[in-house]
Amino acid sequence: MDELLPASRVTPDDPAGPPGTDGVPVSAVPTPLVALVGPPNSGKTTLFNQLTGLRQKVANYPGVTVEKHVGRVKLGGGRELDLVDLPGVHGFSARTLDERVTKNVLEGKVPGIRSPDALVLIVDSTRLENQLMLVEPVLEIGLPTLLVLNMSDELEERGGRVDDGPLATRLGVEIVRTSARTGQGVEAVRAYLESVEAVPGGVEPVERNLTNVKAGTALPVVDAFAARRRLVREVVDEAGFVPPGPSAMSERLDALFLHRFLGPLVFLAVVLLVFQSIFTWAVPLMDAIDLMIVTSGEWLATTLPDSWFRSLLVDGVWAGVGSVIIFLPQILILFLFLGILEDSGYMARAAVIADRMMYRVGLQGRAFLPLLSGYACAVPAILAARTIDDERDRLATIFVTPFMTCSARLPVYALLIAAFIPDEPLLGPVVGKRAAVLLGLYGLGIVAAVGTAFLLKRTLLKARPTSFLMELPPYRIPAPRTLALRLLDRSKIFLRRAGRVIFAVTVVLWTLTQFPRSEGGAPEMDESALGRIGHVIEPVIEPLGFDWRIGVGLVTSLAAREVIVGTLGTIYGVETADEDPEALQELLRRDLEPGAAVGLLVFFAFALQCMSTVAVMRRESGGWKWPALQFTYMLLLGYAGAFVAYRVF
Repeated sequence: MDELLPASRVTPDDPAGPPGTDGVPVSAVPTPLVALVGPPNSGKTTLFNQLTGLRQKVANYPGVTVEKHVGRVKLGGGRELDLVDLPGVHGFSARTLDERVTKNVLEGKVPGIRSPDALVLIVDSTRLENQLMLVEPVLEIGLPTLLVLNMSDELEERGGRVDDGPLATRLGVEIVRTSARTGQGVEAVRAYLESVEAVPGGVEPVERNLTNVKAGTALPVVDAFAARRRLVREVVDEAGFVPPGPSAMSERLDALFLHRFLGPLVFLAVVLLVFQSIFTWAVPLMDAIDLMIVTSGEWLATTLPDSWFRSLLVDGVWAGVGSVIIFLPQILILFLFLGILEDSGYMARAAVIADRMMYRVGLQGRAFLPLLSGYACAVPAILAARTIDDERDRLATIFVTPFMTCSARLPVYALLIAAFIPDEPLLGPVVGKRAAVLLGLYGLGIVAAVGTAFLLKRTLLKARPTSFLMELPPYRIPAPRTLALRLLDRSKIFLRRAGRVIFAVTVVLWTLTQFPRSEGGAPEMDESALGRIGHVIEPVIEPLGFDWRIGVGLVTSLAAREVIVGTLGTIYGVETADEDPEALQELLRRDLEPGAAVGLLVFFAFALQCMSTVAVMRRESGGWKWPALQFTYMLLLGYAGAFVAYRVF
């Protein structure tokens, strides 16, 4: 998408390029750039997907974590146009990160992105009066603008109406009716895009003020809002707008989902469904990916000659890539559910229900599902926290998300619990001691998350309680095309951001285990660089009852928590530790005291042993401050917990 930049394309043979229609060299005319603007839940992204399809890229705006969706639209005569899908906003108060980004893009203040040549403003026609609050500040920009009245089919079906003529005359814009979900009216939008021309040489940034009703006014925000509300009411009255009648289906569903007692029960059932599906539905796909990685790794091992390069490729690179890809099914299932819940309209209701339970902790209701998804993997959970508008609440949520017991901890828990906890009943045949310990570890993570959130909201992220306002959108059937493209985007983001970190860490750990080599050529773990690191840190972890072997495992688990199982198996000479853990369990019982084993469980419940989570946290927080604080805080908490457990047990 280099055409987003105002740079000219010049050939070596003809620096000026061939002449254009107005005497302007073609090389000086960039690809037209149109910004797609609209409130949340207006169908903006669905229209974007209809126009661009797979011809779109996802990146981040410079300096912030808000995603930038840019797509190519094919026009007649072989022409193309760049379409930027801006974050959904209700206005330009710049209260949220999305509003700040949208405001800056429209004002031409974002480095690397030139000012748009035209705007497409999409609104939900069933909620026209509320959504037109965004129209006036957008029109004040002074760019050619198309107003898209989306969901017009639903407006008519429910008895509503609006007269396009008076509305277009009063606002001074062209109007198109669409139903982005079905594709109705999309060609009319494409026809408007055909008329957009790029300004030769690019558009220079223009200083604009999108905060008040009129440029240059100094009205207080509240007064400006009330002036704008009266103006919008006049506009819709002139256009003969009749709001659609209430949907009988929506009323029946809300009577259930928002019921004081039944609503939380339905919400809990949805949560359990999401939670269970992440593990059960993903297992066959994860097993298939694991088999593919193992089989291809074995093929490489037999094909390549025995050398350090084969070991690096198979044990380092291939294993590192596999450790990332294997979580992809969970990512896809999680975001499939999140997409269905959001596009159907239930997500807003779930946030209202959860807010009643989480207000005392200091978090918003929107934080619940990201925390829930942390039981699968903290990486997608942190990405899911973008649905939280308030920046402090979002930071608090992603800070405590790694306390949720992710699936990567289960191999560690299973190994140590089976080795040190007897398989005896606790509450009759229903609950045994091992199950109780596992459940206790899950509960320990929840307590740590709640306590940390309570602490953050009263110290570093202290602020006045924000009012939780949620506009409840109508219930709708999600568009399969939009869901599919969203899953494709999530896959690319996860593999690109998290994969790079795990890949690099795995290669480094492999190198540390391979050198220096003994005289026979085979590396000795005790004398390897990684083994020496274990001996160096042994005095630090000795108060926890850990020896250098556990120290090496703690270091390698930074790549992924479950790596410690294979590391300990290698150190103890048990090559099949993952498939046959009984031999390793016996060796651990010999060298590790019961109190130290409990301390190790507590350590993994608290400590942030996952570099991919740290990397994503850096991306989402916009720097190293919060991930460094998060890693240090959880490490110290894990150390203190392990120290206490070792002394008590």
